[in-house]
Amino acid sequence: MEKGEEEKPTKAGSRLCCICNQRRAALKRPKTLQQICRECFYEVFEEEIHQVIVENQLFKPGERVAIGASGGKDSTVLAYVLSELNRRHNYGLDLFLLSVDEGITGYRDDSLETVKRNEIQYGLPLKIVSYKDLYGWTMDEIVKMIGLKNNCTFCGVFRRQALDRGAALLKVDKVATGHNADDIAETVLLNILRGDIARLSRCTSIVTGEDGPIPRCKPFKYTYEKEIVMYAYFKRLDYFSTECIYSPNAYRGFAREFIKDLERIRPRAILDIIQSGEDFRISTFTKMPEQGTCERCGYISSQKWCKACVLLEGLNRGLPKLGIGRSRGPNNDRKNGTKETNGAKSIESKQCGTLDF
Repeated sequence: MEKGEEEKPTKAGSRLCCICNQRRAALKRPKTLQQICRECFYEVFEEEIHQVIVENQLFKPGERVAIGASGGKDSTVLAYVLSELNRRHNYGLDLFLLSVDEGITGYRDDSLETVKRNEIQYGLPLKIVSYKDLYGWTMDEIVKMIGLKNNCTFCGVFRRQALDRGAALLKVDKVATGHNADDIAETVLLNILRGDIARLSRCTSIVTGEDGPIPRCKPFKYTYEKEIVMYAYFKRLDYFSTECIYSPNAYRGFAREFIKDLERIRPRAILDIIQSGEDFRISTFTKMPEQGTCERCGYISSQKWCKACVLLEGLNRGLPKLGIGRSRGPNNDRKNGTKETNGAKSIESKQCGTLDF
């Protein structure tokens, strides 16, 4: 009996960390299924991100880098980790927080309060740009006009440009976003389902927009979402966790659930999908869009008007579905460009942003 009682702690007690073999394991890593302690988890989590930054030469000493900050787990952990690595490894970066206010009452206004606290907690200057200032519309107003279907199309297009315009105001050299491995795997799958060859060829790139006004990089390209959540939880970071109230049925959500199912069966599946996306070869006979600039606002575009200007024209003319889908209709549908429809605002009232590129 005494012998059994002596053996019980060894048999039933928590395992030792498989890395240091000293402390008790506190978690199982989703990516590798290793049982490790918190301290080793922090170390390997941060070191993997550091290696991604170094191996891909994401930053250069003296660069001004804006961190896309939404107040969510990904951007909050990115801001914290980049600040730590910048000090620890002497990257020599000037870091800023850049947030976009889409104008979603009860969601974005609350998350921006989190970002404002992060500004103080991490000592990083914060710049906020809003849809209302840039485009003359808030997402609340857009959803009121078009409903919940296709609203994510408007928001995604406007947010991408808003980040660039905010980065231009900050005069930064690069924007770092919190896109993680799960996000990229979802995007690969979505582009396959949509047959979007142009985006499929670049969605796994760790640096994008090098031919545009300001490049973007993804330090979390190989970082699992579950590990980001664990890191934020154990570090007790201050982040906002509510999902957008306007995206309960977003198409991406179905891809996300599929990826999660695959991860439960085989954790390596996320990295394998990213690897597959990287290894795709686009046929030389496939015609790719040629990069140009929007005739209206000067933003990068493969059409005469950029997607944001197309969507804005539809909104301002009271025809919100004009720019939805693959059609770039307004270039053909436009009549003199200033006519008002059903009392809608003149399309000259607000262009796509207010900055020159």
